[in-house]
Amino acid sequence: MDEKRSISVKKIAKELQLTLIAGEAGIEGRVSVEMLARPGVEFAGFLDFYDSDRILLIGSKESHFLKLLDEKTQKERVEAVLKHQPPCVIFSVNVDVPQYFIDLGNTYGVPLFKSKERTTPVNSKLYAYLRSALAPRKTIHGTLLDIYGMGTLIIGKSGIGKSETALELIKRNHILIADDRVDVYETAPGIIIGQAPKILEKYLEIRGIGIVDVVQMLGAGAFRENKKVRLVIELEQWDDKKNYDRLGLETESYQIFETQIPKITIPILPGRNNATLVESAAMNQKLKYLGYNAAEQLVKNVALKAASKGEDDEE
Repeated sequence: MDEKRSISVKKIAKELQLTLIAGEAGIEGRVSVEMLARPGVEFAGFLDFYDSDRILLIGSKESHFLKLLDEKTQKERVEAVLKHQPPCVIFSVNVDVPQYFIDLGNTYGVPLFKSKERTTPVNSKLYAYLRSALAPRKTIHGTLLDIYGMGTLIIGKSGIGKSETALELIKRNHILIADDRVDVYETAPGIIIGQAPKILEKYLEIRGIGIVDVVQMLGAGAFRENKKVRLVIELEQWDDKKNYDRLGLETESYQIFETQIPKITIPILPGRNNATLVESAAMNQKLKYLGYNAAEQLVKNVALKAASKGEDDEE
């Protein structure tokens, strides 16, 4: 399920610790684009390509440029921008906000905020925050854990044992991200982040036991808010008719948005320790990321042994 994302100006202000100085009437407005605008050319009077959906960020350069103009022209240029109703305007810490700017913000209901930081840090933090908050999202039925630093998404049919496996792994000092419902979003090509819905954070659902709060049971270190997904493990009932990869040479993948993530299928049988298998799969995949593939190394060793035996036979 993909969602069209937007976020309120009020929430952005709270997350970035911005101080409201005018335009409170527009505080509940929504932001739906991640790009920002530095209104230099707009203050010069060129509005042909002005995008009013973007947050305006005003730093020392824009402020000093305005001061080069007479006060009447300053007001006209600022009003020409604010009458398009941008979501809000953010001033960096070193900018003195003119009174006419405050009056126009109140007139047009455009929130004006003052930051405690300089322009570049504000720009970086705001863009990163908007990119994460507005990224397309989808929901996956599964359990996400941090295993040896590897974001490992466990999927499979209901009742296969995903949550029970997760509980055993958490008891081994691995970390829960989300259980049952994992919300994923793509911050950049190839980077998928998973997290739990706020209402489900910290909780596991174990059939026969009920809801378990892993933080209360095992401590604050048992949970983290989000993690990059680097491996997908599918648990499935053993199928005698299916040929399972025994060496690990075959490469499966699981697509989330446009990103392909390595996938391992683990068949479930009585007596197999699912937690140990998942833990081993995550560590083995981590070694692959670090450049070591045990299966390929074994094949090379066998090939070298066969070659050396052939030379011995010739002698």
